[in-house]
Amino acid sequence: MKKSSILSLSVLSLALLTACGQKDAAAPAASAAAPAPVVASAPAAPAAAENTVGKAIYGKTCSLCHVANVAGAPKPGDKADWAPRIAQGMDVVYKHAIEGFTGAKGQMPARGGAATLTDDEIKATVDFMVDQSR
Repeated sequence: MKKSSILSLSVLSLALLTACGQKDAAAPAASAAAPAPVVASAPAAPAAAENTVGKAIYGKTCSLCHVANVAGAPKPGDKADWAPRIAQGMDVVYKHAIEGFTGAKGQMPARGGAATLTDDEIKATVDFMVDQSR
């Protein structure tokens, strides 16, 4: 690849990763959203609560990279791509999402480039994506 092509690709990748961390200023803070109450219709097996915090953050921030597989970001629901990550244990997956990670399959910027997200918000978002990928 020519040097100019590599430079252009690097600049584009950086721009996309930076965009991954942008929050929608007009939207209410995801941490203010309360999870929907769970009402079990049968006492034997109560339904799991919907992860509204993780879903909202994924939709506003993380989907920009994960839907398009930018820098190797695994697509939610892609069980083959998520399986080796999940097999490392959730503590490792959380750590990579919070602190950032560069590996053979790509890069994850710290906090997905969204420095204002809390550890709990990052974990909720990781849980949202992993739940779709098991």
